[in-house]
Amino acid sequence: MEAGFSEMRNELQSQDALWRRIQLECQQMHTELQKIREYKDMQEMHQPYCVQLIEQLENKNTKLLLLAQSQERQREELNEIRNHVYREEQSHHSEKERMKTEISDLTEELHQKEIAIATIMEKASLLERQLKMELEIKDKLLAKQQLLDSQYKVMSSENTHLKEMV
Repeated sequence: MEAGFSEMRNELQSQDALWRRIQLECQQMHTELQKIREYKDMQEMHQPYCVQLIEQLENKNTKLLLLAQSQERQREELNEIRNHVYREEQSHHSEKERMKTEISDLTEELHQKEIAIATIMEKASLLERQLKMELEIKDKLLAKQQLLDSQYKVMSSENTHLKEMV
């Protein structure tokens, strides 16, 4: 898109230079025409030749005026194109800035989520260790309970046996 803008700028500068040359030629032709008219007034005996020259210069002057009008229309079109290009550049710049802001916001949000995930993982790891420790304690207590139960049954059985003997 940048290359397109540069190309359009070059075209605009070229058209401006052409316009200036045409204006200068038009002024020179107008000056020549004025001189010839003055010369015509002074040289009545060379009138047919002067009339022919004047007509040629007037024709050229008319063509130059038409070309100048055409150039003015082109200049107006180029100004419209310049304005359009400028608006497009501004729009592009605004869009680029909006996207940068959005990316920055999303990056910050991602960073916050990564921190939250790391915190949750750390807590989960801690809870897992706590659960393992509690499970080991319960396994030990269960083993102790089973040992005590079997001892109780043995003693109860002995007690019953002793009662029967007595």
